[in-house]
Amino acid sequence: MTTNDSIIAMEQIRKVYDTGKVQVEALRGIDLEISKGEFVAIVGPSGSGKSTLMNLIGCLDTPTSGVYRLTGQLVAGMKKDELATVRNRRVGFIFQNFNLLPQISAYENVEMPLLFGGVPRRERRRRVEALMERVGLADRMEHKPTELSGGQMQRVAVARALAMDPDILLADEPTGNLDTSSGGDIMELFQDLWEQGGTMLVITHDPALARRARRQVEIQDGLITRDTGSPGADSTPLR
Repeated sequence: MTTNDSIIAMEQIRKVYDTGKVQVEALRGIDLEISKGEFVAIVGPSGSGKSTLMNLIGCLDTPTSGVYRLTGQLVAGMKKDELATVRNRRVGFIFQNFNLLPQISAYENVEMPLLFGGVPRRERRRRVEALMERVGLADRMEHKPTELSGGQMQRVAVARALAMDPDILLADEPTGNLDTSSGGDIMELFQDLWEQGGTMLVITHDPALARRARRQVEIQDGLITRDTGSPGADSTPLR
């Protein structure tokens, strides 16, 4: 049942890929509700449907059937420009490969969603500087991604994801390309963001990162096989 503070509400979500010769059912009836202020890790083996689910949650793809509401708004039937607005304003994406533009500075990478969102120049500068301070890179704003370490690039990606003050941060294997130390720093950053009131959804193979989450949802063969919490449950951090 969908509650008033649900950010994500999915009912019987199916996703079928038609390869021309065979149909592949990636998701086989997903029911998932995530409320404001939760920290949820989605785990499961390769090919389980985690990435497909992430793409649907982030409105990068649409389900074959089922009902999906994001912050109470029905996603089905949205036009391409409406979906683009949702992706820019409501979901902050963090990817394994950082997805930073190498030819521009860290400042400009963080500023980009604000440009697309039509935010005035003075407000853009205020937000970017505050975000770079928040992720501990105030002294690296003019550096290009190629001049930063992997951990620093991921911090820039986190700042960019936060730029439009999204309803939810959606991270796909955010520590996958980092060494142990840098991965630990990113986990600490996620923990801090959540404790400051953020809503976090992390798709991960990393058991250490998954343990940071208050709730773990396991997917196998396109189905949720385990869910350690319920929406709105007590949010005591697991350290």
